[in-house]
Amino acid sequence: MNDQQNKDSEAKECEMLKRCIFFNDEMSDMPAISELLKEKYCRGSNADCARHMVFRTLGSGKVPSNLFPHDVARAESIINNPEEE
Repeated sequence: MNDQQNKDSEAKECEMLKRCIFFNDEMSDMPAISELLKEKYCRGSNADCARHMVFRTLGSGKVPSNLFPHDVARAESIINNPEEE
């Protein structure tokens, strides 16, 4: 990979990935699965990531540590009823 490709891939990484509680705590003992999820939800477009949906709408403090990236229905529930979470 050349320098431009490295910069392009870094630019597409989710801004929350390095401090994401889900990956740093909840998934710390499952590195292989964690990497697969990161590739799908954190590198490139994160539009389908439930965690990022809540983060974008309500802020990082409202993202539950146990919210899985694929759990869009729960993310929508949190966004629509933030006081219940």
